[in-house]
Amino acid sequence: MVHDAADRFVVAFDEERVVANAGVMLPALLASRLGIEALVDDRVGLDDRPGAANAGRKVMTMLSAMALGADCIEDCDVLRAGQTTAVLGHRVAAPSTVGTFLRAFTFGHVRQLDAVLAESLTRAWALGAGPGGGRLVVDLDSFVGEVHGRHKQGAGFGYTRKRGYHPILATRAGTGEVLHIRARKGSANTSRGALRFVEELIPRVARAGAIRAQAAARRLGVLEQEDHGPP
Repeated sequence: MVHDAADRFVVAFDEERVVANAGVMLPALLASRLGIEALVDDRVGLDDRPGAANAGRKVMTMLSAMALGADCIEDCDVLRAGQTTAVLGHRVAAPSTVGTFLRAFTFGHVRQLDAVLAESLTRAWALGAGPGGGRLVVDLDSFVGEVHGRHKQGAGFGYTRKRGYHPILATRAGTGEVLHIRARKGSANTSRGALRFVEELIPRVARAGAIRAQAAARRLGVLEQEDHGPP
């Protein structure tokens, strides 16, 4: 902090080793160990659509920004603060580039990202984070994510009487891991698509290494039913 002759206080950093948002180093290291950037490059293909290049870098930009509290595309600029990029392990895409990338998505491309989530879960559990033969408790829930603007595709008014989206998601009790998520229109009933969602969830956690879920999946005959849509 510098007090200048004009009786002003100015806060400045001149230490090159000072890193803003250094806490992002841990999730960045985990993402690196799981190989998420390369996995996205391999699984997500936008062909000749705008923003198709370097899909892995753009997804990693969004993941790192969300780990620091970002809730909109413009918030990805938080990664440019100080020396944050020094601990990320990936190059940062500009918010405008991320926006172009996301606008190119169709439902099939969303399902490609869903396949990335499933494989990331399998890799993480293989490293010891999974339940193994232990008990796995899964919470199913939905929430309304409020949005602003009349041109948000799929947004609508539901029971909260606020414009938004109404996704359904499954999380692992005790850890909060997101195991599966499916977007729905804001006006969707709370239980809409729940049966199909569970039929996809059980084989997903079974393939990821949840031993008890494997037995349940075989009994229900859904071990091979997970579908990630067109390439």
